[in-house]
Order: sequence, then structure tokens, then C-alpha cells
Amino acid sequence: MEKAELLEKLVKCQPPDEILYDLAELFKVFGDSTRIRILYALFENELCVGDIAGVLNMSQSSVSHQLRILKDAKLVKFRREGKSIYYALDDEHVYHIIEMGMQHVEE
Repeated sequence: MEKAELLEKLVKCQPPDEILYDLAELFKVFGDSTRIRILYALFENELCVGDIAGVLNMSQSSVSHQLRILKDAKLVKFRREGKSIYYALDDEHVYHIIEMGMQHVEE
């Protein structure tokens, strides 16, 4: 395959700019160590804000702020039980992203 053909093929295979923008925004969310700590705390179990705050030694207000960002990015989901709200990783994709990231940094 000629270089020109290869480049043309690559141009055609590029996702739309808005998809690439959304992907970049997703990785920005992962770019904060506090949010990564929260995601990692939720890796095994769902937790309420108070539990997350205790595990991470943070204020509930700070945790709530970060959870809002994670929820907006569709990385965490929540369920209400009485007056408590429990958070968990949103789906298997989030588990895999964290798992693969950990494997990569531990190599």
C-alpha cells in the first residue's frame, strides 16, 4: 500500500471531531487523582458519601463535588436507600478502564 493510500485510509477512519472531543473530556476526568481515588474505592463495593470520605480522609463536601463530576461523566451511578445515597462504578467499561490503567502503571 502506498503512503498516499495509507494516509487516505487513515483520514477516512478518523472518528468525528465531536467523538474525539468527548473522549478527550473523559480522559480529563481521569486526570484528577482525587477522582481516581474515589473510582478505585468503588472498584469492589458501592459506598455512600460518608464512607468514601472516611476511606479517603476527605470532607463529605469535597467527595460530593467530585462524585457530581464523575456522575456527569457517566463513570458512577447511584441508588437511594432511605436517606442514604450509594455510589458504584457505572458499568463494566469503567471497571476495565481502571483495571487496564492499573496494569499499565504496574508494569
